[in-house]
Amino acid sequence: MNQLFESLGLLGWKPALSMLVLPPVPLLALIVLGVLLSRRHRRWGAALVLAGSGGLWALSTPAFAAALKQTLTTPPPVLAEADIAALSRTPQAAIVVLGAGRRLGSLDYGAPDLSMLTLERLRYGLWLARRTGLPVAYSGGVAHASPAGDSEAVIATRVAERDFGQRLRWTEGLSRDTNENARRTVPMLAAAGIRHVVLVTHDFHQQRALAAFRRAAAHERLALTLSAAPMGVSRPGTGELGDYLPSGEGLRLATIVLHEWLGRLAGA
Repeated sequence: MNQLFESLGLLGWKPALSMLVLPPVPLLALIVLGVLLSRRHRRWGAALVLAGSGGLWALSTPAFAAALKQTLTTPPPVLAEADIAALSRTPQAAIVVLGAGRRLGSLDYGAPDLSMLTLERLRYGLWLARRTGLPVAYSGGVAHASPAGDSEAVIATRVAERDFGQRLRWTEGLSRDTNENARRTVPMLAAAGIRHVVLVTHDFHQQRALAAFRRAAAHERLALTLSAAPMGVSRPGTGELGDYLPSGEGLRLATIVLHEWLGRLAGA
């Protein structure tokens, strides 16, 4: 699907299409349609309103969103201490941090900043670098349909040095999505003699990222070993009442999970 969009020159429309197919827009449209339909077909209208409202409630609950994440994205386990120790002894290895957006309008530091998701990934990647001694690469440019300005790679370089006192060994600032992250990063690291990549991204994004890097390695005919380094992993809910009540955080997580699932189906 991603290749089809690319061949038709429609990659720039992906963000708009995502907004239309991801919650809450489809569910709100279902509710509106139900209200309009109820004037002539009360039973069918009520059914649509109930379906839209029930779906919106379910997707907004932390418990349902967490279950959706486990089912649709099957996150790999977090790195244990033994895994980190083993990575520190791995030759020809590097940590790769994948971007997740930027904040061009940030006024806090007087310069463009990283989005919260990106900052979380960079922080974990740099922490992992301190623990293992491995060099760090960052991959992230300007997303589809985003305004011009500093790429994520440029901003990440500045943030890593300014806020964490660490340098990025490699940066790739032309990619627009996960597929391009892999296609541009794998050759860059291969040229530097890297044969083992420790992939840092959020747990819900790991499977899509791993698949993209496997495709890129196969395209380059490179025997590349991949280690998942998921971050943002949290313990399951305790089953409290709040886990079953709608919240903004629950809807946000469910939307991200569905975005990842659709992206993986599309090969993005």
